Amino acid sequence: MTLIVCPLHEVAAALKIWRPSHVISLGSPGAEQAVIPADFERLALIFHDIAAPRPGLQAASADDVARLIAFSRQWRRDQPLLIQCWAGVSRSPAAAYVVACALSAPGQEGRLADKLRAAAPFATPNPRLVALADDLLSRNGAMVDAIARIGRGAETSLGSTFPLALA
Repeated sequence: MTLIVCPLHEVAAALKIWRPSHVISLGSPGAEQAVIPADFERLALIFHDIAAPRPGLQAASADDVARLIAFSRQWRRDQPLLIQCWAGVSRSPAAAYVVACALSAPGQEGRLADKLRAAAPFATPNPRLVALADDLLSRNGAMVDAIARIGRGAETSLGSTFPLALA
C-alpha cells in the first residue's frame, strides 16, 4: 500500500512512473490545476493553504476532509494513490498523513508521522487539515500532537515526489 506525494510540476511524470489508480488533487481557488486523464479515479479539493480561516481566503473545511477520507477508503490499494498540491510541501503531505491515519488503527499516529518525516524532510503538513481529520477520526489530539512533534520541515520553496509506504 503506497501513497505518492508530489508537487504540481511533477504530476505527469509521477502518473507515468507510479501508475496510480486514484489521484487526489489539492489546489487553491483560481490557481492552475493538474491535468489528470479521465481514466484515473480523481478527487479534486479546492482551498487555500492556510492554517486557520482568514478573511478573503478559503480554508479547508470539515466537509473537504470528510470527502478526502471517504475517497481514500474507496481506494483498492492494489496500485498507488497519488496525492498532489502546488508545491508538495504542506497540503499534499498533510493529506497523505490523513489518509495513512484513516486507513490505520488508532495508536499509529506517531509512527506514521515519523514515516512521513523520514520520507520527506521538507514536509510541513498543513495543521488545519490534520486537526480537522483528528476530530473526524476521533483521534483525540493524537494526530495533531504527532505532527507538532515532528515539527516544521527543512526550508524549501518546492518539494519533490516521494513515496509513503503504509505497510
